[in-house]
Amino acid sequence: MAVLYVAVVGPGEAADDSPEVAAAEAVGWALATAGAIVVCGGLGGVMAAAARGVAAAGGTSIGLLPGTERAAGNQWLSVALPTGLGEARNALVVRAADAMIAIGGGYGTLAEVALALRADLPVIGLDTWNLARGGHHDTGIVTADGAPEAVALALRLAGGDALDLR
Repeated sequence: MAVLYVAVVGPGEAADDSPEVAAAEAVGWALATAGAIVVCGGLGGVMAAAARGVAAAGGTSIGLLPGTERAAGNQWLSVALPTGLGEARNALVVRAADAMIAIGGGYGTLAEVALALRADLPVIGLDTWNLARGGHHDTGIVTADGAPEAVALALRLAGGDALDLR
């Protein structure tokens, strides 16, 4: 089986003691343990927590940074790639991945989710946006109840084996 790349997205300003940060760290660890490569925006909050989980498991994380300085990336990234594209780098995060896990989030996360859905990328949500079109629920985001389920769904929907981490 080929290595899968999974984007982990969420608020960069999430507090260290927030549920989003705890979930992101668990997701990063589980993805790395499963052999997936994690792609993120490379900054703080959910992005740093996912990279921290990956580092704890000895995996690989790639941060696609909005600015031009590699040093702006969080300390847990395996690879920090400055893009100089600002928020437009969200499109690169999406296109680099086989699936996406959205954790919490503001409008930046919503933009990444929209780009992923437009690209037919599987999107798994943990306490993130609920979408509606024309007053009807949109099922584009597959909801997970926790980090193990989110990772199992992401890997399965991306074409990998389902992972039961419970």
